[in-house]
Order: sequence, then structure tokens, then C-alpha cells
Amino acid sequence: MGRVTERRKVIRIRDGAVSARPDTLVAEEPLEIRLNGKPLAITMRTPGDDFALAAGFLVSEGVLAHQQDLQNIVYCAGATVDGSNTYNIVDVKTAPGVVIPDITLERNVYTTSSCGLCGKASLDAVRTTARWPIDDTHDAHGAHGGEAPPVRLDPALLARLPDRLRAAQRVFDRTGGLHAAALFREDGELLDIREDVGRHNAVDKLVGRALQNGALPLSRTILLVSGRASFELAQKAVMAGIPVLAAVSAPSSLAVDLALESGLTLVGFLRGASMNVYAGEDRIALRAAAAQG
Repeated sequence: MGRVTERRKVIRIRDGAVSARPDTLVAEEPLEIRLNGKPLAITMRTPGDDFALAAGFLVSEGVLAHQQDLQNIVYCAGATVDGSNTYNIVDVKTAPGVVIPDITLERNVYTTSSCGLCGKASLDAVRTTARWPIDDTHDAHGAHGGEAPPVRLDPALLARLPDRLRAAQRVFDRTGGLHAAALFREDGELLDIREDVGRHNAVDKLVGRALQNGALPLSRTILLVSGRASFELAQKAVMAGIPVLAAVSAPSSLAVDLALESGLTLVGFLRGASMNVYAGEDRIALRAAAAQG
């Protein structure tokens, strides 16, 4: 298994003083994702939670939606001289009867830690592959036993979430070089957090773990990401049935378009008590915010 961090020599300059010392850096390695034995995509990621990353990636591709859709995930032997396992290739085998969307079969592209689903930023693609409508009338673990009141969030609760995410970032404290994605319940309870060199990988790891635990759709949850809200991240939220996506930085125009079309609540520039609501403002208690102001 690859290391999450690595040590490298660095020349440090502080107030004119020069010294040599080791520094802890976040590891970045390629991961090839194969689907039923056929290469599908390569992403640059931080090693760890690779099976969850692959599963989450295939949720966003419209391939997997339920725990039973997944037969198994295994590491494959890498391209080394002795044929040993490099832990940089995983093969996802779907259960019999799972239909692979045409758009996934045609994809076969290289992705990076920053671009996510490059070349497929299409509202139509999400519309045709999404399994669930954005529904906030069921519990946070996908149970459909009864109706519940719609999600209604106090802005003061949202304002506290970035600090909770930051406090839970273990590897960031050692490297300063990782993005994070966290999943919260509507009452602010932290359900899970994943870190990765790529924002979209961190989200895939969250969603993949939820799939493995039989917790999709994530109907009454908040997804918080440490950077900007791109189309890819909005897509992943929609595909996982997450009703609220919040980011500490700006959203892209296409992310806003997707949020408006799908019913996703999209919050950007979430910093302290300040935030911008770009879509789905019906889930935000705006009167409470006005009263606090």
C-alpha cells in the first residue's frame, strides 16, 4: 500500500537564516481504475481508501447505486519488472445484471487531481444517469420508511462546519497540502471526512464508503469541500442524492446551473458567518440569518 506522506529534503530560509531539513509532503500517485477488467480512467490521488475512491467514482458515473451492484474490488499487479503489486491499479467487478451506461463505456480518459471528470461536464449526462431525485424527506442513510420534514438549515450551523472540517484534517496538519471533503448530518454531526490531493477524489472516497455501507442515497446530509465547488463536485453530490453542497470558495457557473436544474442547495464562500447561496435557498433559514444580522 502506498504511503499517504513522504519525506523530502528542503532548504529552509527564515529571516535570512538558511538550513537544510526534511519536510513532510503529501504523496501523489496514479490510480488506474478498471471496470470489469477493462481500463476506464486514471486519476492522480493520495494513496489510501482506493477501493472507496473507485466505488465512489463509479457512483458518479452512474454505474453503481446500491451496495449489491458491487461484486468486488481488487488490486491488480502493476507494471513492475517482477510483476509485483504496485497498488496503483484496481479492478471493479459489477454484479451480474448491472447495466453500464454508454457514456461510461465511451469515457476512458485520463483525469488529474484537479480536473475531475474532464471532457464530460454535461448537464445532459447527469440528467440521464442520476438514480435519485434530490430528496430531503428521508433519513440520512437512505431509509425510505416514512416521510420527514424537509431539510431546513440555520446559517449559524453552516458557519460552524468549516472549523469542524479543519479540526478533523489529520494529514493536512502534517503537510498543508491536502483537500478535504466532509459529510455532515443536517444537525451538524460529522459523519465522515476524507482527505486527498484532489477534491473530487476526497468526495469519491466519501461516497464510495457510503455505497459500501449501504447508505446511499445520502438524503439528509451536507457535503462540505475545502476548496471551490466545481461542476464535478456538484455532479457527485447529485449522483449520491446529497441535497446540500457547501464550499469555502467559489462555485463555477456550470455548478450553479446544475444545482438550479437538479434542486441541489449550493453554498459558496462559506467563511465564518458569511456565505453566498447560489441555488436551493429554500433549505436555508433566511429569516434566521436576517434576525442574527
